[in-house]
Amino acid sequence: MAPLDFGIPAGSLQDATIELFRRAGWHIVIASRNYFPEVDDDDLRLTLMRAQEMSRYVEHGTFDAGITGKDWTLENQSDVEVIQVLPYSRRSNRPTRAVLAVREDSPIQTVQDLEGATIAAEMVNFTRCYLAERGISANVEFSWGATEAKVAGGLADAIVETTETGSTLRAHGLREIETMLTSCPQVIANKAAYADPVKRAKIDQVATMLKAALDAQSRVALKMNVPKDSLDRIIALVPSVTAPTVADLYGQPWASVEIVVQERQVRELMPRLVKAGAEGIIEFPLNKFL
Repeated sequence: MAPLDFGIPAGSLQDATIELFRRAGWHIVIASRNYFPEVDDDDLRLTLMRAQEMSRYVEHGTFDAGITGKDWTLENQSDVEVIQVLPYSRRSNRPTRAVLAVREDSPIQTVQDLEGATIAAEMVNFTRCYLAERGISANVEFSWGATEAKVAGGLADAIVETTETGSTLRAHGLREIETMLTSCPQVIANKAAYADPVKRAKIDQVATMLKAALDAQSRVALKMNVPKDSLDRIIALVPSVTAPTVADLYGQPWASVEIVVQERQVRELMPRLVKAGAEGIIEFPLNKFL
């Protein structure tokens, strides 16, 4: 088949996306000033494209599929198939938020107080729709960037900005008044391309493996040796996706137990396992988890 045309988000999500592809099994190389990365898969043809524009190019068929945020798909009002939600951002595995923010000393307390206000936003269409649904009439102006400075400098009464933690807003003396949208990157597909069985299979493969790599990030595997007379006590302690894997140790009254757990659980779980009789506990990372 002809290679699947797939859009990789350029900009803030670029490095995190390429690293996610690496963990999913694809190695991508980007040459300097080149918008067409090399990938070790003859069935994929990659192009770097700003996330803000991605859904339009997917909708119109320039790309068969790509990755962009839910926010930009809504902003562009794009008619595409959403294949997989990938909860990651440039710095973490948490979603981003589109928020309304004002100066700390602003009298504006709620979104209803924005009647007649001037709002600076990059997502103009989304913001206008959001306000209209709430019966609020305001002047929404497009912002090319440095949006925080516009409200801090008195050029706008409020802004719409995307944030993970809100720390940048607070650093500029701004206060959030409402979260308008929680957004994650998504694998989206052109509807005609996704109706093609061959292209659909490739899109699903990419989406599934990216999700598997992402889900594995927060999990680890534990393997331990357990006396058989302590096995029930150990099994009662361990969380597991279905049930722990238990195998006899050859010629010994011991069993080998394997589990997959959330990494954050290990610090509490491991001392309890030792106390219950487990020995030789090994923790190792996972590349993919399905």
